[in-house]
Amino acid sequence: MSFAPHTPLSQDQIIALLRRANEVAQRARTLGRHPFGALLVAPDGHTVLAEQGNVDTVNHAESVLARTAVLNYPPDYLWQCTLVTTAEPCAMCAGTQYWAHIGRVVYGITEERLLSLTGDHAENPTMNLPCREVFARGQKPVEVIGPVPEVEDEIVALHRDMWSGSGHP
Repeated sequence: MSFAPHTPLSQDQIIALLRRANEVAQRARTLGRHPFGALLVAPDGHTVLAEQGNVDTVNHAESVLARTAVLNYPPDYLWQCTLVTTAEPCAMCAGTQYWAHIGRVVYGITEERLLSLTGDHAENPTMNLPCREVFARGQKPVEVIGPVPEVEDEIVALHRDMWSGSGHP
């Protein structure tokens, strides 16, 4: 299996992709789901191959997207792709991305920041396990980019009243 380096992404590309993922998260929230959004971006760093909003507490946007990607693209191609997500992948999503062979992740806010928003909410029992730690335990060098401070306020805005009860689905 090849682990060739990824095509570099500019900061402008990263910000634009995270804003698009946040639009997906907004759609998820409009549907009564938790406001998380993910994209699968082609090796060119521009083409969005798939979008996925959060489904439920065990079908997170990132893991559903990764499982779908495996059904549609070969591993060598996926290794050159990027998973873009509004919030740092949890341990489940990082593991799913790892096994799907998606070679890079870009995220907007950290899991720690998400925990500060959700508290001990029963529908989002956030774990304090950064995705970098999950990937470091594997045998493949998954590239991680994040958090991205330029989009934090936009991403956090979708979560602000979500977990306190006023905006809860």
